[in-house]
Amino acid sequence: MTGKRPFAEVVRRHGPTVLRVCRATLGWADADDAWSETFLSALRAYPDLPADANVEAWLVTIAHRKVIDLVRRSQRSATPVADVPETPTQTAAADAADTADTADPAGDGPKLVARVAQLPERQRYAVAYHYLAGLPYAEVAAVMGGTAAAARRAAADGIANLRKGRAQLQEGTA
Repeated sequence: MTGKRPFAEVVRRHGPTVLRVCRATLGWADADDAWSETFLSALRAYPDLPADANVEAWLVTIAHRKVIDLVRRSQRSATPVADVPETPTQTAAADAADTADTADPAGDGPKLVARVAQLPERQRYAVAYHYLAGLPYAEVAAVMGGTAAAARRAAADGIANLRKGRAQLQEGTA
């Protein structure tokens, strides 16, 4: 096939991967916004993308930038409330878990998302980009900055931390 695929086909083919990356790096609550912003930005730039470009890596790079933008935006803006509670509440976490449970009938998603969210930033991104998006380490390094070896190390450390956390959870339930 010569030329580029229609953009609707690109969204259909790579949309689930980009959503998994957004959820892993940002959490369930803001992932849909990052996903939407990624594909809106991609739609504008798609006509200029070379026909032989790695579309998946290109989309993950855009998603990475949108995630960073959303995190920065949320850190800068205050959330108005009527009364400031004296103790922190767990309402937001409970709402996110309820939403995740409906999207994941096995019930593993919320636990995994919570554990991934606790990883250090570079490990979280490396795990998401390599294991969820399927990008090779060289492309993970291009998205995150650094070398392929550093991306491999960050992903390996992230997986080790996830396994360690899983083992601790299993010991606690046994």
